[in-house]
Amino acid sequence: MRATAKWNYVKVSPQKARLVADRVRRLGVDAALTALRHINKRTAAQIQKVLESAVANADDRGANVDELVIESIYVNEGPRAKRMRPAPMGRSHRYVHRMAHIVVTVSDGRPDEIDEEEGASEQHARKGD
Repeated sequence: MRATAKWNYVKVSPQKARLVADRVRRLGVDAALTALRHINKRTAAQIQKVLESAVANADDRGANVDELVIESIYVNEGPRAKRMRPAPMGRSHRYVHRMAHIVVTVSDGRPDEIDEEEGASEQHARKGD
């Protein structure tokens, strides 16, 4: 059973978020939440929020929360907000606010209920409609 949570347009640099994501990758959910509470970075709270959402999604699907492990966690680069700042002699300097997309997938190690072949046959049947 897999469950995913995603937070788009987080106002943090992807490079800074990846530093925290690398620390909790492949950990159990309890260990990862404990680690995120003790990491002294602003991004840790944002990643913790996405992880808790993924756990809640898995709980809604009937997974045992105690057995969940972070299967994958990655941070993609989002759009950049470009701004101008006044500079001397009537000029302006440009600076960039970076944004990130954080995606967390948790799994209990068991395969999903729907078999791969069944899913493919359903998609094939839908195309024929």
